[in-house]
Amino acid sequence: MAYAPPQSAYIGRFAPSPSGPLHAGSLLAAMASFLDARANEGRWLLRIEDIDFARTVPGADRVIMQQLLTLGMQWDGEPTWQSRRLPHYQSAFDSLCARDLAYGCACTRQELPPDGPYPGTCRNGLPPGRQARSWRFRTPPGIEHFTDRRLGPQQQDAQAKTGDFIIRRADGYWAYQLAVVVDDGAQGITDIVRGADLLELTACQRMLARSLGHPCPRVMHVPLLCDEQGRKLSKQNHASALDLSHTVRTLNQAWCALGFETLNADDADGFWRAARIAWARRYPIG
Repeated sequence: MAYAPPQSAYIGRFAPSPSGPLHAGSLLAAMASFLDARANEGRWLLRIEDIDFARTVPGADRVIMQQLLTLGMQWDGEPTWQSRRLPHYQSAFDSLCARDLAYGCACTRQELPPDGPYPGTCRNGLPPGRQARSWRFRTPPGIEHFTDRRLGPQQQDAQAKTGDFIIRRADGYWAYQLAVVVDDGAQGITDIVRGADLLELTACQRMLARSLGHPCPRVMHVPLLCDEQGRKLSKQNHASALDLSHTVRTLNQAWCALGFETLNADDADGFWRAARIAWARRYPIG
């Protein structure tokens, strides 16, 4: 059963993919979302985004959970796993299809331009003799306006940027876009704090949320940690797992990467007490 929060409650979440242990880059998003929830007397939920089964590493979810606990980040309630919520994604998908807000697409990657929005090849029906490989959401025209709590007012034209985006992939997996919106709505998420690389997806997710009858959460996009080549630090780029032998040092490294000064703390509890106060001063809600 979905959690039904009070109207004014803050509910945030951290949603890692279990493709390996947390690294320094993923700690930034975890720290920012955790602090924002705690600074606003809110709940911080843990969601394991494990529906990309080809990338899921067995046992990585438990490793991530232990890393969070070791660093002093305790989530509220029971964690959720997307792999256990597949019927909910199917239900949302069926609702979109029934209202002609989603359609089948026969295009392969080789048939699409390398850059730019989806050209709408299958928007008005599949080409003769072709079958649907993936399914796309009918992105409505118009500019989406919203405010990012760190970056300020934003405007995005999703139709011009991405066009109709995929909600069910050619391999049969549910796309991130659909699953994350369904889960945020079901859990009553009021605030999303995540990496700046996901900023460009915000308009698409807001449009999809409204189509499914969900409110649009507030958003904050925090800086990314990059490697020496300027690439986002990620598991695909072989980022090293977190050093848990010196918790305060590891926490301070992430804290400084978020744009703050080093905190003088003897242990993780002391770090979090000081960080919570500093975060609330810089990023108040209201």
